[in-house]
Amino acid sequence: MDQAWHIGVIGGSGLAEGIGLDEAQEIAVRSPFGEPSGPVTTGRIGGVRFSFLARHGAGHRLTPSAVNYRANIDVLKRCGVTDLLALSAIGSLREALAPGHMIAVDQFIDRTEGRARSFFGPGLVAHVSLADPICPRLSGLATAAARAAGATVHAGGCYVAIEGPQFSTRAESLMYRAWGADVIGMTAMPEARLAREAELPYALLGMVTDYDAWRPSEAGVEAAEVFAVMKANAARARTAVRELARLLPPGRSASPIDRALDHAFATAPGARDPQLVARLDAVAGRVLG
Repeated sequence: MDQAWHIGVIGGSGLAEGIGLDEAQEIAVRSPFGEPSGPVTTGRIGGVRFSFLARHGAGHRLTPSAVNYRANIDVLKRCGVTDLLALSAIGSLREALAPGHMIAVDQFIDRTEGRARSFFGPGLVAHVSLADPICPRLSGLATAAARAAGATVHAGGCYVAIEGPQFSTRAESLMYRAWGADVIGMTAMPEARLAREAELPYALLGMVTDYDAWRPSEAGVEAAEVFAVMKANAARARTAVRELARLLPPGRSASPIDRALDHAFATAPGARDPQLVARLDAVAGRVLG
């Protein structure tokens, strides 16, 4: 039997404001993995439940490295989210991906360092498949929604995630192009990894703000340039979310990602750390409970 959609949206601070949520309420949700970036704003758009979380916190106070990605995914799972859409500012590594365009990425290269990359660990070892980290159904719907909002959208592309907070050097930018990356950002990893461990289908709409440093005749990326394009794209991002609500099928049929943990556990039941199992009540309660 199909279930109701509940779309989680991780994006910029202020995204939920002005989007026209019905029955809107802001709720603080606690996580055993620490403090999330902030409260969750939940409500309905056209009868569909949406829950929003500002990735960098109110006023963009958190650096990409300081975001508690585990807590963010955990609290959205606790809210009953069925699918997760990420909205992110990104730099372009390809001429055709111009500032102002959007891209629905479908692959990642992870160059981040020191971030908690998994909900699991000593006492409960699990291995999920991440060969195809993006949910094609949600990504296709998000692409159609962004196009309906008037955006130029590229379907498919590889996102290289860097630690930041500095932008890349020219040598790094050229290297990422040689590797086959199409866009560059600082937040999609470990976000996408953790979404898969939480059995949440994940899609990412990247909003291109600049060409990265690979163009030798141009100056490097400046934050002011990025923020200006982000501000210009904010209204279109809100419209895309509203279009997504309109385009969703009436009922949500099951996704294979809903059962990503079915065969993931390596630790025998008798050897599992009960404290870690307890922390995973939302993320993995379906299989551990």
